[in-house]
Amino acid sequence: MWELVRWLHLVAMAFFVGGQLFLASAVVPVLRGDAERAHLRLIARRFGYGTLGAIAVLIATGAAMAAHFHRWGNHDLQTKLGLVAVVTALVVWHIRRPASHVLDGLIFVGSLAIVWLGVAIAH
Repeated sequence: MWELVRWLHLVAMAFFVGGQLFLASAVVPVLRGDAERAHLRLIARRFGYGTLGAIAVLIATGAAMAAHFHRWGNHDLQTKLGLVAVVTALVVWHIRRPASHVLDGLIFVGSLAIVWLGVAIAH
């Protein structure tokens, strides 16, 4: 069962971080023009809502694994949870202010830091 929980955690992480990479490297450069801006907003908004779902899965599976593997006292986990809270708030803010490129960057950098800490915790 714990392999399934970890798998769900990794799939949700891949959706969240991989989606950001895809948007930044492929979608945004192609749909940058004024004519495509409405499509870009729709794609980004849909991804934002998917991201909130992924964050919910990450929190549920992460909490279950932290309890099962007795990791609640781990400093890296505490730091990761703080970053998760910050990134979640930034995602919600970004859904309301989709034109903010600063928020894009902050969410992406925060996400990469969360993944880094997740790898550190797993080993």
